[in-house]
Amino acid sequence: MCEFDVFLDGEKVFEEAVYLKRENGNVLARDILGNEKELGDVVVEEINVSSEKLLLTSK
Repeated sequence: MCEFDVFLDGEKVFEEAVYLKRENGNVLARDILGNEKELGDVVVEEINVSSEKLLLTSK
């Protein structure tokens, strides 16, 4: 399974994300165990499967 480290403005903010969804203007990240983190109103800049990184920036 592909699990992503999530970076927001260059800082790692979440590990092993398997799910991301925009809800009410904010992005929610979830891992395989169901742990969640709201990441705010962000933009996806890059998804890199080979390095398992998801890069976001603040709006």
